[in-house]
Amino acid sequence: MFLPRSIETDHKDLIHDVSFDFHGRRMATCSSDHSIKVWDKSESGDWQCTATWKSHNGSVWHVTWAHPEFGQVLASCSFDRTAAVWEEVVGESNKKLRGQSHWVKRTTLLDSRTSVTDVKFAPKHMGLMLVTCSADGIVRIYEAPDVMNLNQWFLEHEISCKLSCSCISWNTSVSRAHSPMIAVGSNDNSPKAMAKVQIFEYNENIRKYAEAETLITATDPVHDIAFAPNLGRSFHILAIATKDVRIFTLKPVRKELTSSGGPTKFEIHMVARFANHNSQVWRVSWNITGTVLASSGDDSCVRLWKANNMDNWKSAGILKHHWSTVNVGSQLGN
Repeated sequence: MFLPRSIETDHKDLIHDVSFDFHGRRMATCSSDHSIKVWDKSESGDWQCTATWKSHNGSVWHVTWAHPEFGQVLASCSFDRTAAVWEEVVGESNKKLRGQSHWVKRTTLLDSRTSVTDVKFAPKHMGLMLVTCSADGIVRIYEAPDVMNLNQWFLEHEISCKLSCSCISWNTSVSRAHSPMIAVGSNDNSPKAMAKVQIFEYNENIRKYAEAETLITATDPVHDIAFAPNLGRSFHILAIATKDVRIFTLKPVRKELTSSGGPTKFEIHMVARFANHNSQVWRVSWNITGTVLASSGDDSCVRLWKANNMDNWKSAGILKHHWSTVNVGSQLGN
């Protein structure tokens, strides 16, 4: 059974993002108060703040963890037009910090001309890579070629989306049949902005990311976007948070039916659309197996969605505000 707990964060302004590490034992929060806080889960299940620092000179929109294979590493992005990479180290040279861990800024990424609206680490098998998107309509991909030296990050790719970007997601598939792929969402309200979701795929022939698809039915501002973890499916599942929750499948068309050398083409179907929040939806997040989707909206609820054995998506539970739980299925209790 899920037991809700409240946490007094002591953030001085709005909290924009909460991110769990790979094992779910650590948590990072970021806020308009320009700070990041790191929390560790005790044996009793309580969350204790173990680090807090001013990270940017503006609102911090997102914070995200790298895979633990690369150490304890965070990335953040901000209204101050920068993204930053942070590493937890154990103090040695400073007597006051000897034996204690603290967070050190390893690099500041300064390429954006406007607010950096999202940041995500690439799947582990791709190495230590980072993608950012900005209100200037540019997606930027960085790589740290030496994982032992996080001071050096190189800008490897710039992708022009022609729309202000609000959110990004990597496709997590490790199959050799699937090239690296990024979904980009936009909240651009200009008249020229129609479709708000673009899919970019890495093309080995030209060694660049090229646009593979546009989700033409996604015409409302997109606040969040998330590929489901792919543990062997031949197709991809993508969730978007807009004025409702939408779930799409992207099934690759056989190469012999498409032009050779170009990006993969997909059969795209919207398999679910839920307006249960009756409000703007701000976040969508998958469980580790890509079978349960969580969404949060202005109705102060977290809602859970799950497909049955007929691949029909249904409501699987609701966490209401004030943390009263309603209809949370026992299969989700763990």
